[in-house]
Amino acid sequence: MIRCIAIDDEPLALELLEDNISKVPFLELVAACESAFAAMKVLEREKVDLIFLDIQMPGFTGIQFLNSLPNKPMAILVTAYEKYALEGFALDVVDYLVKPVAIDRFVKACNKARELFELRHQAGRASGPPEYIFVNADYSQVKLVFSDITWIESMKDYLKVHLNSTAKPLILRMAMKDMEEQLPPTLFVRIHRSYIVSKKYITAIRKSSVFLDDTELPVSANYPDALRDITGS
Repeated sequence: MIRCIAIDDEPLALELLEDNISKVPFLELVAACESAFAAMKVLEREKVDLIFLDIQMPGFTGIQFLNSLPNKPMAILVTAYEKYALEGFALDVVDYLVKPVAIDRFVKACNKARELFELRHQAGRASGPPEYIFVNADYSQVKLVFSDITWIESMKDYLKVHLNSTAKPLILRMAMKDMEEQLPPTLFVRIHRSYIVSKKYITAIRKSSVFLDDTELPVSANYPDALRDITGS
């Protein structure tokens, strides 16, 4: 499934966009947002593969929104103005749809997104999963080995990375969302806005919490699939 969000400041246009998305079997709508600012909050807590985005929105345009994202999901622009097409494609968007959008044209754009999505995943599988990343810490690039991470805690603008090899956590100035995008989902799961845990070090599970030896961490209702991801059932 391709996880997507829809962004349009016009309620009727947003409703029509939601309806079109519901007709495409390989799309999962994570959220429908009436502003780019609302979408930013969604992107902080959710993994999103594709954005359907209006351009002309008050206060913060779709182009400005895309330019502000450090790690851009795929994007399909949906707008009433053809004049922005060139600027949109300069941002490497998947497609550019002009309202009103015919359903066959909408599906064609979605199929292009699926092809790109599958190509990226095939390339990732062919090269093999990474075993570590380098992060900025203590004015250095520090090698962070995935198998050494037990859990990660968000503290406003910082992350506290708890390691199996040492009692002292690693402190990083980094957003939780950016860290989540670099961690293999086969090894880690986000259970809360403030917590990512290594599946390897989970020792017990309750209805609303997980245990890593003596450490108990809550599982948020905002992450309903977290326990299923851990147990596989």
